Amino acid sequence: MNSVLLEHFFPPKEPFSPPPRLRPNRSAPPLTTDEIATALSKCSPTSAPGPDGIPHSTWKQVNRINPSILLHILSPLVLLGYHPASLKSSNEVVLDKPGKPSYESPSSFRIIVLIRTVSKVLERIIAARLLAAARLRGLLHPNQCGSLPGLSTYDACLTLTNDVRTLQRPRLKVSSLFLDIKAGFDNVDNNTLARILREGGIPSYLVSWVSSFLGERSCTLIFQGAPGTPAPVNVGAPQGSPISPLLFLLYVAPLHFGIPRGLMISYVDDFALTVASLSYRGNIRRLQDLFDKLERKASRLGVSFSVAKTELIHWRTPSQRHSPKCIAPIQIKGELFHPGNSIRWLGYWFTPALDPAAHFSRRLALAQGAFALIRRLSPPGAGLPPYLCHRLATSLVAPILLYGADLFTPSVGTTARHDTFWRQVQRWTTNCFSATPTGILSVESCLPPISLMIAHRQRLAALRVVCSPPSLNPATARLHPSFPSLSVHRAPDFSRAITRGQSSVYLPLHWKTPRPVPPIRNHLPVDAVAHRTLPFTLGLSWMPMINSHLVCPAPVLPPQSLMDSTYSALKNRIREKLLVEWASLFPTPGYYLHPPALQPRPFIGLGKFVAGRIHQMRAGKGYLAAHPTWRSPDADTSCPRCGLEPETFEHAILACPSRQHSRSRLLHGVSDVGPGAPLWSSLPLLKRLATYIGVTSTGFPPTMFPPTTPPSSPPLPLSPPRVPPPVFRVFSLAEV
Repeated sequence: MNSVLLEHFFPPKEPFSPPPRLRPNRSAPPLTTDEIATALSKCSPTSAPGPDGIPHSTWKQVNRINPSILLHILSPLVLLGYHPASLKSSNEVVLDKPGKPSYESPSSFRIIVLIRTVSKVLERIIAARLLAAARLRGLLHPNQCGSLPGLSTYDACLTLTNDVRTLQRPRLKVSSLFLDIKAGFDNVDNNTLARILREGGIPSYLVSWVSSFLGERSCTLIFQGAPGTPAPVNVGAPQGSPISPLLFLLYVAPLHFGIPRGLMISYVDDFALTVASLSYRGNIRRLQDLFDKLERKASRLGVSFSVAKTELIHWRTPSQRHSPKCIAPIQIKGELFHPGNSIRWLGYWFTPALDPAAHFSRRLALAQGAFALIRRLSPPGAGLPPYLCHRLATSLVAPILLYGADLFTPSVGTTARHDTFWRQVQRWTTNCFSATPTGILSVESCLPPISLMIAHRQRLAALRVVCSPPSLNPATARLHPSFPSLSVHRAPDFSRAITRGQSSVYLPLHWKTPRPVPPIRNHLPVDAVAHRTLPFTLGLSWMPMINSHLVCPAPVLPPQSLMDSTYSALKNRIREKLLVEWASLFPTPGYYLHPPALQPRPFIGLGKFVAGRIHQMRAGKGYLAAHPTWRSPDADTSCPRCGLEPETFEHAILACPSRQHSRSRLLHGVSDVGPGAPLWSSLPLLKRLATYIGVTSTGFPPTMFPPTTPPSSPPLPLSPPRVPPPVFRVFSLAEV
């Protein structure tokens, strides 16, 4: 089995001939301790180590104690342009692909690569130098969006949707073909990549190091029953390496070319070809010609496209929703591909009319599935403390639910369905009842309503786009020329010019113009992004530029510290806008005075049961007598223990005479439970409050403590519980 897996995952290729002799390269800049510290800061201390078993935390501690150790280990390798064989050995963990009907084929398994951590440190250093050299010499295409700092899937999808809507303005038909490179990293040829780097003007020491890094590698497969012996392999760009994504991008950069009245954009190995003409059948012919051209370029690099993952879509405008759909297919390598009604690209679900309902319905289903798994960890009153529930809600459920919300805006009905699910998450986090008002529920859980979270994500994404360097971000390069950016660079392949001279209905709105009601005219998607930042940029003549250190050659810009502080101030304005809208659009009842906050409150670090009592009593929907319910709205609200006043939260904690002994012993220094009370920010006081609630059973369900008798009559003695006699079982000889 070991040999079969090796042959499947690492097919034999033409071996690379290493240089006969190593010579120091005097043009190589010396390695610095700052480069090592920067590389170590990007290494996760929890990532699995390689064959040597040394984690990143060990190297971080070594570098903290004596920075010269790693400097002396790695400096000769940079100077010689050499990666030793001892650092090129790795462990390959073989895992089953879930959901496969049979595991008799090697394709039913996948491999996790574990590389030596000290090798990853050197790879990050070389990757940073190689990226700067490639940017300076133009070896990366502007429309490559994947595995590069400052770029994400949102930038690629925003660029695609913006060009689609732009090409539709002059009433052209627009179509897109989505392609995927087959086994991308594994097909990187060492000799071809070295030629690309050498012809592109990359320094010779970097070319030598890359060639040495890709050649003469070995791996050890790890699975049950594996022999555990290293085997020589030719893996192309190894998976799991910090530099492999950059090497692959440089390898496939020659595949990109300009398309008149169209767009080619890629994200790592996912390509999208978009064309426009007067008819969809004309688009089919253009796409077939473009694919043939792209296939010829790919064959020269030794890569090919996966036919099974090819998809076609014919875009439509909202005004075409009643017209018949075009079903014209495209023929790729002898196979017909019909246009799809919904296509998934980079995690975004696209429909011909760019309807967001298809995307959000799938995200809701995924979030519901994830929540169904984690809610078992914390049932009502038990399990994980609320702060862990809050962390799961913000780091797991919310990202799944809101992925794509930066690009798409859901309809009112879709938002309502998301809100219904999100309130379940809020109740799970706080242990509050269903009768709790939704405004109080969101404030108590520190989880804003879905509509506000979507608007907040869209504003943050818009701010990042307009503050990115236009030469690095294809979406930023499509901003209107009048936008106050520090760079005048704009994308040469953008088709904004074809919108000029259109009638008023088809002419896009200027990015500063508000959208009219009803929306007779709209912005282009990138202009709508720029318009979202308009309320937060008052008083600014120019927008700051983030990641300006990645621009090569370095432009003349204001001090980086000034731009970073301005960008942080803009993010704070967006955060303040969220809090203001939260308080105004989702008000709480008059009796609840606590303001909205994004930071979880300290008392949620208590146990689930006690923290749930506090949430319920603060919300005014708990087991206290003064908290009315829909089942018994006319019930007696007087305190059942003292009978003097209504049993409110303040009375039960601060004034009830029946609890005076426990209060004087545990709540010394607590005189207020209002929003500004020191109680809510003091951990020692909160611990005393938790003890007080547990001792006095304040806010407990009535079935959890015996009913108290009126103060006028003496308490009745409680009889000890009857313990049933033990039951003995006689085992037979056969059972023994």
